[in-house]
Amino acid sequence: MLRKGLAVFLMSYPDLKLVGEASNGKEGLTLCAEQHPDIILMDLMMPIMDGIAATRHIRQDFPNIQVIALTSFGEERLIKDVLEAGAISYLFKKASADDLANAIRAAHNGISTFAPEVTDILIQSIGRPHSVFEELTPREREVLRLLVKGMSNNEISSALTISGATTKNHVSNILSKLGVTTRVEAIVLVMTQSLSLGDFYIS
Repeated sequence: MLRKGLAVFLMSYPDLKLVGEASNGKEGLTLCAEQHPDIILMDLMMPIMDGIAATRHIRQDFPNIQVIALTSFGEERLIKDVLEAGAISYLFKKASADDLANAIRAAHNGISTFAPEVTDILIQSIGRPHSVFEELTPREREVLRLLVKGMSNNEISSALTISGATTKNHVSNILSKLGVTTRVEAIVLVMTQSLSLGDFYIS
């Protein structure tokens, strides 16, 4: 229903043309290959493939396509993750049709647009003590979460559907970034720093 509503609002602007709709990131990738849009309005919370993963794949495979994150969520980690994945802008679903249209035009010209709340969140994060865990990529965070659960490399590969070599590389990168030499040291570092563990989405 939200997509339909957005379509109705945005198609009223003569300089904007809707070329497709997708219900998840995987469908979005398929549409990118078929339609080659200039801009994508990307939700973050979707089944099958979420918006952060989809943004990363789209920016890798179709670098000329700009992605605008359009979501109801304003958590700092989500904002940073999708921007690191390649999104050019971050807006909330409560944005007006005019604001969205202007953000689309700006993205087409390579200009970022952020909701005021997003700017405040990012500015506030600058003043906080730097954490070594912030150096980890979203995928490395996933791997570390499974390491903390005691999974072996083979189990991690199976859980994330990646090759053993890829898992080994991720583990090696994690240890290097955390400044430790063994998996046990990495786990101890997570536990001793407490981290409020939400930073790793550990469950």
